[in-house]
Amino acid sequence: MTFHILTLFPEMITQATSHSILGRGIRGGLIQVNPINIRDFAINKHGQVDDAPYGGGAGMVMMAPPIYDAYRHIGHNDAPVIYLSPQGKVLTQDKAQELSTHKNLILLCGHYEGVDERIIEEIVTEEISIGDYVLTGGEPAALVLMDAVSRLVPGVLGKAESFQDESFSGDTPLLEYPHYTRPPEFMGRTVPEVLLSGHHSNIEAWRRQEAVRRTQTKRPDLLK
Repeated sequence: MTFHILTLFPEMITQATSHSILGRGIRGGLIQVNPINIRDFAINKHGQVDDAPYGGGAGMVMMAPPIYDAYRHIGHNDAPVIYLSPQGKVLTQDKAQELSTHKNLILLCGHYEGVDERIIEEIVTEEISIGDYVLTGGEPAALVLMDAVSRLVPGVLGKAESFQDESFSGDTPLLEYPHYTRPPEFMGRTVPEVLLSGHHSNIEAWRRQEAVRRTQTKRPDLLK
């Protein structure tokens, strides 16, 4: 799977994706990250990619021509184009699962006051938000989306790891049950006896019960 990132700051993408699961997926040939510097397609020798908004107002708007030329340079014109925007639908686990089935994804990172509306109308497939707040640019949101999607690509997590029992996964989107590891006692707090019993069916029942309890306490809206 290849992520093509339309950005003004490609170094933010390359530096962040060289570590952890994303980095392992890249080194294993399962994930590719292709940052495209929109400034390489600037309209003049000064590297201009933004201008003042028509009608006045604060801030600058990213211009349509450089973004469009950068998009055309990628070549995968049939790939979904996602604009990371606070106006988009909030990213969910189901959406991440859906996006993980594509061979190519194009992510557009805005800056300043955003991008010229005509570029959204011309090339953007959908807008996605990572929460109801505003960032200074789309790169952090793109990294969140890439992390959520890439770990669902077969082989990226490896045989020993699974996302089937994680929060928001499965037919019933419960939060994940608590986890414990050594030592068996810490600051007077002990590991639940059932996890030390070796009785797998009892452990599974406890984990299910704890997942329901935790969801009821922390995110009751999910049970609706």
